[in-house]
Amino acid sequence: MKRLFKIVILAVIFISVGVVGGRWFIKMKNNPSATEFKIYGNIDIRDVNLAFNEQERIAETFVEEGDRVKKGQVLAILQTNRLEAQIQEAEAQIAAQQEVVKRLEAGTRPQEIEQARAEVAAVKATVRNSMLNFERISKTSGTGATSQQALDNARAQLDVDMARLKVKEKGLNLALEGPRKEDIAAAKNTLEALKAALSLLKIRLADMTLISPSTGIIRNRILEPGEMASPNQPVVTLALTDPKWVRAYVPEPDLGRINLGMKAKILSDSFPEQSFEGWIGFISPVAEFTPKTVETEDLRTKLVYEVRVFVHDSEDLLRMGMPVTVIVDNTVRSDASGGNCAPAQG
Repeated sequence: MKRLFKIVILAVIFISVGVVGGRWFIKMKNNPSATEFKIYGNIDIRDVNLAFNEQERIAETFVEEGDRVKKGQVLAILQTNRLEAQIQEAEAQIAAQQEVVKRLEAGTRPQEIEQARAEVAAVKATVRNSMLNFERISKTSGTGATSQQALDNARAQLDVDMARLKVKEKGLNLALEGPRKEDIAAAKNTLEALKAALSLLKIRLADMTLISPSTGIIRNRILEPGEMASPNQPVVTLALTDPKWVRAYVPEPDLGRINLGMKAKILSDSFPEQSFEGWIGFISPVAEFTPKTVETEDLRTKLVYEVRVFVHDSEDLLRMGMPVTVIVDNTVRSDASGGNCAPAQG
């Protein structure tokens, strides 16, 4: 009897669970809003103001407003004749300094050493002659045959010749030792400084070319050829088309229904037969009041949070400001690679 009672109880429990589960399934099937959340917003596109790093007149602009450009495409160039002349001058200075380093590293030439030795020998002969002349005048001056002035002149000439000999001997020693290590190191450092200056000039030359940092569309062509460009003066405005985003606002009571990374489907009245895949990429940490910033109990439910829904639009169909409907699937997160992972809030 007790066993039969337990079986009945278990049967009742199973039937109750089945009924409740069936009702829940039917309710979820007939009420997709339980798993889907709908918000409304407008397409937003990021703009990039592109400017040169150098200050010079624009030589040529290769794009017009509305042109599609790819990453790495040349948009405009500056006049480079002055900078190219500076590069040629720097290259010539480097070539000259390289020869200086080679000369110092090679040391004194044998011909220069032989010349220094010959000069020392010649001065030695002059010193011997001056010494003999001084000794001869010294002997005759004692007898009165020569004057004291002649003796002083002979002594002075001997001193001059002895000094010249010391100079020539020092020159010979320097020739034998060759250039100092410090002089060679200084010449090499000067060469490296010239090479660094040339590298900087080449970087500046590369900066004379304005290159698109990303794929997009030229929205504004601000400067024309002949005008002076500078780092604080944009030349063109580039609209980044991938990814675009939907700027929408979620009421505070519904904020708990969405999270970063949730997949979304974007619908537009302009393309009723087509949907665009996206994902929640940003949820503002700061609330905004609508229509006015008064935190009263009746207006507290009017708090909204800005949400950005990123969307890939490979055909560039969605335009800036276009109103769209976003259907968020709050049961699936986007974990695909290639940018679908949600960025950090902030």
